Amino acid sequence: MKPATSSTQTARHTGERPASPNPKLLLSSQLIFNIGFYSVVPFIALTMANDFAMSAVAIGVVLGARTFAQQGMFLVGGAISDRWGARYTMVAGCIVRVSGYLLLAAADNFSLFLAGAIVTGIGGALFSPALESLVAAAEERREPSGKHRPTLFASLVIVGEFGAVAGPLLGSLLLGFGFEVSLYVASAIFAVMAFVFWRFLPRADRRGHPTDAAVPKHQLLACLRDKRFVAFACFFSVSLLAHNQLYFGLPVELRRSGLDAGALGFVFAYASLLTVSLQWPIAKLMRRFGERNALTLGLSLKAAGFTAVAILATQPPIASLPVLPALALVTGLCLGNMCANPTAMRLVLDFAGGRPTGAYYGLLASCGGAMVLIGNTAMAPLYEFADQTSTAAASPWLFTGVIAVVSAVAIRRFLPVPARAVA
Repeated sequence: MKPATSSTQTARHTGERPASPNPKLLLSSQLIFNIGFYSVVPFIALTMANDFAMSAVAIGVVLGARTFAQQGMFLVGGAISDRWGARYTMVAGCIVRVSGYLLLAAADNFSLFLAGAIVTGIGGALFSPALESLVAAAEERREPSGKHRPTLFASLVIVGEFGAVAGPLLGSLLLGFGFEVSLYVASAIFAVMAFVFWRFLPRADRRGHPTDAAVPKHQLLACLRDKRFVAFACFFSVSLLAHNQLYFGLPVELRRSGLDAGALGFVFAYASLLTVSLQWPIAKLMRRFGERNALTLGLSLKAAGFTAVAILATQPPIASLPVLPALALVTGLCLGNMCANPTAMRLVLDFAGGRPTGAYYGLLASCGGAMVLIGNTAMAPLYEFADQTSTAAASPWLFTGVIAVVSAVAIRRFLPVPARAVA
């Protein structure tokens, strides 16, 4: 197999680079999209239960279908972005998401909620890989001026986290006027963004070639033929499985510790504070630390968080600090994300070797979605024993911790060859 060539080397060889949008536009897009997303999606379950008296099974199916539609379509969305261009794909993603929200606004039965959730997920699958490919292009253009500074992907995490905090606050305020009002406001946000993307995303490179020019079909899914990248994506997918335990496993641990839903809000606020305050300095440190070491450290920190919970789950909750296991888990997961995620997103440029990056980012996300589905299914029986203090309560946490350690060791073998030196 031929070694991957860095995209910067490719650009230098050809003497041209595609036009890329202003990074501020890309970062503000992530912020606004997260506000529009989190002002709606966290309240779907509440609305289905309180306003329409739907069962937990129906709610679970709707939420699961939305996640599966988005994660499963990421590779397709990335390929579409490579074929027709990020500009068209992001506009289409906005329009599709508006359609999904309007379906949800009209929903008064299970079928409409399900359809709206699926369409909403597909909109995200079109938007995200296209945005990430544009961020990659912008990162490539700024690379020569600052080798050790944090990447744009680190900034993307930070602004995304601000959106994840502001979105639910906006949704809570709008919910007082009815869930459909939240949906109309969010639809307006995405409609405005569709116009902004159509108007301001670049259409031509320096030589006048359209950036939306079609990519040859044989290049669309080149990522699937890159065995090294497929292995990298599979091992890195453990990172998403680990982070997903904030939504799947953390409520179980809080129940074991005798804490209620209010504690969950506190823990998520703590996670956001950690990310916003530490992502930038950690990303800067990881650029000096090196890519292999950053990935290994990130996954190891996640494993450490799971190990800490596994140990504490076998002991009665500490009366003065019952939230300690949850804080240990969140600290390990957030620090691990801050070390590993921007690094992995940056490495996609080297794997792509000058080829279109949309499908690469799509495959990375789709592998993560598949791992979450498989991993959560495997761990569900173990969590049945984790809501009471016992030796068995440690089993799901140890299971995930071991997988994270294996991934931390194995992923070092599957970086692009030659990897871009950052140390």
